[in-house]
Amino acid sequence: MNKLIITVAPVGAETTRRDNPNLPLSPEEIAEEVFRCEKKGASIVHLHVRDADGNATQSKDVFEETINLIKKQSNIIIQTSTGGASWMKAEERLQPVMLNPEMATLTAGTVNFGEEVFSNPMPMMTEFAKQMVERGVKPEIEVFEVGMIHNALALIKKEILKLPLHFDFVMGVPGGIGGEPRHLVHMIESLPPGSTWSVAGIGRSELPLATMAIVMGGHVRVGFEDNVYYAKGVLADSNAQLVERIARIAGELGRQVATPDEARGILGLIR
Repeated sequence: MNKLIITVAPVGAETTRRDNPNLPLSPEEIAEEVFRCEKKGASIVHLHVRDADGNATQSKDVFEETINLIKKQSNIIIQTSTGGASWMKAEERLQPVMLNPEMATLTAGTVNFGEEVFSNPMPMMTEFAKQMVERGVKPEIEVFEVGMIHNALALIKKEILKLPLHFDFVMGVPGGIGGEPRHLVHMIESLPPGSTWSVAGIGRSELPLATMAIVMGGHVRVGFEDNVYYAKGVLADSNAQLVERIARIAGELGRQVATPDEARGILGLIR
């Protein structure tokens, strides 16, 4: 079994300091938090950024500033979000890919997202995928329900993407697939052979799904984008605290945690 890749999603587009006052917002705060998370075992950062008012932004300039600060002190794999926020247009969402990060997310379909609709029609997905391939950016296929796996396979049939692919199952979002163990098993069984995968359980789904991923050979995403609590009713002190717990559980279950360079090898990121 490969070593465990831990992804940290420290910011997101929806979380605010009303949810958790320890949320990092500025480029400096995000970079420092990422550094702490790497020391605790994270090898990928799923990166969102905020503007000066703390609002979600896909600004290329803010991403570039944040990425440069991260790289000054960290070897972590930077995976930029192209999801942005549900109200953003495609051109805005694609901006960070122009910085040629090692990885970027590719949401593989449209899904209800609480009270909103997160729109990802096939023409948009196709264009995002083409831009990533042309720039040597490895896509992480973001999957909110099982039909999105088949959308990704359609991009393979179009000869835009190639196997093997890396998938991230985002589970427990209202409107998407639930966060029950049986749902994760169904997702895994629906993947094309040779795929790698991680799971991001939302809210209370985070810890049980992460534990399942550890023992089933998958990988794990944690962070304030997905869950701001350490235990029921107890806010997490930091993203690093959530990363540290996953690394500890993995150790107790006999699975080693990957360094960033080991994760690059597992995902085929060596350029």
